[in-house]
Amino acid sequence: MKIGVVSDTHNNLKNIDKIIALFNAEKISTVIHTGDIASAKALQRFANLNSQLIGVYGNNDRNESDLKEMACTQNFSFQEPPRMLTMCEKVIAIFHEPDPIDKFLLENNNVDIVVHGHTHRYLNEKRDGVLYFNPGESAGIIRGGNAIGILDLANFKAKRIFF
Repeated sequence: MKIGVVSDTHNNLKNIDKIIALFNAEKISTVIHTGDIASAKALQRFANLNSQLIGVYGNNDRNESDLKEMACTQNFSFQEPPRMLTMCEKVIAIFHEPDPIDKFLLENNNVDIVVHGHTHRYLNEKRDGVLYFNPGESAGIIRGGNAIGILDLANFKAKRIFF
């Protein structure tokens, strides 16, 4: 099973439309957003996604009550990080900011995959049997760096798709 990962869209509606088209073309059934959507209008765009959207709020989302209302209205499943999810017998921990990850993993040693955003930097590495993945940013802040991620849960691998 393959799932999508997107991070730090920061209200870039043009890029969100591209992201949705990419995930729909890949026929992804679930997309994880690791936060920093930044507005209800941006989140509403994800209603065009042909998959389930789940995620966490980022530091630019936490004071946006309209964003939380939109998530509820669109039946998207968002919460404050960290968030735990089990899919295909893999336990996924979802964060926005990476700082609390190490402490969290000391208390939760059953995690297989950690996804996060916030840094706008790509990360795809395995440490102590845990896959750490950040697809990087998709807000257009870093020229040529817009990307989404695909996690292959069966093969325990991640890749990026640039746009």
